[in-house]
Amino acid sequence: MTQSIKLIGIGDNGQESLLPQYISWIEESEVLVGGERLLEFFPYYIGEKIVVKGGLQPLVEQLKNEKRKTVILASGDPLFYGLGGYLASKIDVEVYPYFSSIQLAFSKMGESWQDAYLLSVHGRSMKGLAQKIDGKSKIALLTDTDNSPSKIAEYLLSFGMTEYRAFVAENIQGESEKYGWYELEDMKSLEFSPLNVVILKKVGESSKWTLGIDDEEFSQRKPDKGLITKKEIRVLSLYAMQLTSSSIVWDIGTCTGSMAIESAKLAPEGQVFAIEKNEGDLENCLQNQRKFRTDITAIHGKAPEGLEIFPNPDAIFIGGTGGNMKDLLKVSCERLTQSGRIVLNAATIENLYRANEAFEEFGFETSIMHAQISRSKPILGMKRFVPLNPIFIITAKRKEEIHE
Repeated sequence: MTQSIKLIGIGDNGQESLLPQYISWIEESEVLVGGERLLEFFPYYIGEKIVVKGGLQPLVEQLKNEKRKTVILASGDPLFYGLGGYLASKIDVEVYPYFSSIQLAFSKMGESWQDAYLLSVHGRSMKGLAQKIDGKSKIALLTDTDNSPSKIAEYLLSFGMTEYRAFVAENIQGESEKYGWYELEDMKSLEFSPLNVVILKKVGESSKWTLGIDDEEFSQRKPDKGLITKKEIRVLSLYAMQLTSSSIVWDIGTCTGSMAIESAKLAPEGQVFAIEKNEGDLENCLQNQRKFRTDITAIHGKAPEGLEIFPNPDAIFIGGTGGNMKDLLKVSCERLTQSGRIVLNAATIENLYRANEAFEEFGFETSIMHAQISRSKPILGMKRFVPLNPIFIITAKRKEEIHE
């Protein structure tokens, strides 16, 4: 009969962090599994040691067939951004957690942490971090050697997030434990131990952007301004896209990036990918990203070329087709996830007809909104209305199969 495997959390102070019962289980075991650093806490262990390196799948296959008494060691709380979650979903393990590094960091900081936004950039890209944390008052980050405190400070400053101070706790409970507060400008040029936790605390005010950012706030092409999805049309189009917090979005013909930026704010846990054929517009898009604190992927290209590097989207916005509508819609329909939506803005009845015809050919059903918006404008102490160009907002989704 296979022995029940015990997964034990351990601190940087090694055996001192373990209850006597846990130490007994380790001493009585025949196999001890863990990272090289954790296994070094048990130099006199007489059983077999298995070092965890690389992917966990081979380890899972080995442990499934293991009949000896086995203990797995993991740092802190194994179920908090650790290997515990993965192992527990694959094999039968009993989990005995220690304090997570974030718990310990907040204890050094002397503040509560139930209201903190917790995130890991350990072994992950920082891409998209800006929209995830913008406006949050307290953020805890698990780091690594690449995404170090100095790199995090540099990243935040590139988006103008100067309202944050950082608390960095290094080697918590280890022999070289160190912790303290840092200004971001100072932190970006300092070196830190690879074992650290960064806590960001909002100590100043920042700009607050709500849905429907004013057109004038965006950097736009000069002198021919106007190549932007107008605020009212943008809000209606975003509604039609039905985004969730984790949606993957394409913005085709992004221009100033207004749709991509507002999409990123509505889907901060997701990803936004934009493409633009005009280099000047793309530069404006990049400037707007920094201003509105949205870290999206925007590339130079004429769709559908270039879309192959993007992951399959849950929603697609098409602000312009560049005269290549059918090929573009074909790729979009093929790549869209099963329950996703495509929203296309057409300014002419010809493009409305072509788009509707193409969607029908590709097995999609459409709903169309004709938006005619007017804005008030003062004149001689009174107000008159100035119309915007009318727009057809086409929403397309896959036809539902009818089961008899």
